[in-house]
Amino acid sequence: MSIKIMIADDHNMIREGLKQLLELDGDIKVISEAADGEECLDLLNHIRPDVLLLDINMPKKNGLDVLEVIRKKKMDVKVLVLTIHNEVEYLLRAVEIGIEGYILKDSESAVLKKAIFAIHNGENFIQPSLTPLLNAKMLERDSDKAKIDELTRRELDVLKLLAEGMFNKEIASELHISERTVKNHVSNIFKKIDVADRTQAAVFAIRNNLIGLY
Repeated sequence: MSIKIMIADDHNMIREGLKQLLELDGDIKVISEAADGEECLDLLNHIRPDVLLLDINMPKKNGLDVLEVIRKKKMDVKVLVLTIHNEVEYLLRAVEIGIEGYILKDSESAVLKKAIFAIHNGENFIQPSLTPLLNAKMLERDSDKAKIDELTRRELDVLKLLAEGMFNKEIASELHISERTVKNHVSNIFKKIDVADRTQAAVFAIRNNLIGLY
């Protein structure tokens, strides 16, 4: 029995090219196509492909937004992200939401088919060239989490405001504490997250999505 595929990509030529490429051997059947994120989700309410080939850059809803809805609604479909984005941040976010595979659009057709068959058989498949980057990024995240866990609630408050560009006097006024206390907190924060200045501390906060804390 053929593997049933849905292709979600906003470029018609890419969808047509993928369909022709995938159906050459008869082992794969493209049963549906979507040109944007909303159409993809609407079709998934009526059609049950085995594997969804999902682009990230799409109108109305991008691929990551679509992925979040798929996982939230527990739709029974395996997702292979097929994208131009080789930045590890996109891959990490997709992994965090929940994917079975992630490959780049410049991959050879054999790699794409290998990924589809692997995913259909219950395995995961990440673009081999991206795996070392993903592992390094995950180690960095783990290291950052350990540092964040060392911060007190008040230190997190100070770090958030520091990252928003506030000076010590402004932070003191916002938190109703003395400027001297703020300076002590900033010094402790620098030590705990291993940074040398306010700019590095702000980058750390932004990288770890701490800006919205409260």
